[in-house]
Amino acid sequence: MRAYLSSYRLGNQFEQFLEILPRNPRVLLVDNALDVFSDEARCRHRAEVYDPYQELEKFGCSVSNLDLRKYFESQSTLRVRLIESDLVWVLGGNSFVLNRAMHLSGFDKIITDHVKADEIGCGGFSAGAVIAAPTLEGIHLMDDPEVVPNGYPNEVSWDGLGWTNFAIVPHWKSDHPEATAAEVARNYLQKKGLPYETLSDGQAFLMTVDGTTLLS
Repeated sequence: MRAYLSSYRLGNQFEQFLEILPRNPRVLLVDNALDVFSDEARCRHRAEVYDPYQELEKFGCSVSNLDLRKYFESQSTLRVRLIESDLVWVLGGNSFVLNRAMHLSGFDKIITDHVKADEIGCGGFSAGAVIAAPTLEGIHLMDDPEVVPNGYPNEVSWDGLGWTNFAIVPHWKSDHPEATAAEVARNYLQKKGLPYETLSDGQAFLMTVDGTTLLS
């Protein structure tokens, strides 16, 4: 297993993750957590605020987009697309929208098979990290579960990928707009007696066959 779960963007130790990937990895970028926004708004944000393609390319990655919406009715072709890459990188946004896209496309099962077989690496930040948990309970205090983009069903999916045995609360005590909500989510999980770990911006969990390590 090779997975890198970051609180915000690439975190402080992305280079350490690259060390266990092929040189100049082929990356598929999943941004379906942002499907609540129009394509125009996303392009504008990429140009004016944050360009994940540019950020990954600085590390020698070759990046292309993987839109899970295209595979809602053709899951078999998604498997082919995945095995031709070295890393899948999942952006932040609305965790519940992302979770819907993963379930509808079959990505959740396919990527889990490949990651656990150590055939591909997977990483992401914020929503792209919390999705690795067994459940999104608690994250509903950070992301609205009822947000439904066009083309998505209304049903809320609470089951995460189950790669960790704890919930992940990103942006903990960070200079981030969701820092206050992160504290609310953490308090909820603690009160419910549910296992969780917090991540501050810059931190990430590195998951390998040897276990899970917190990188700061």
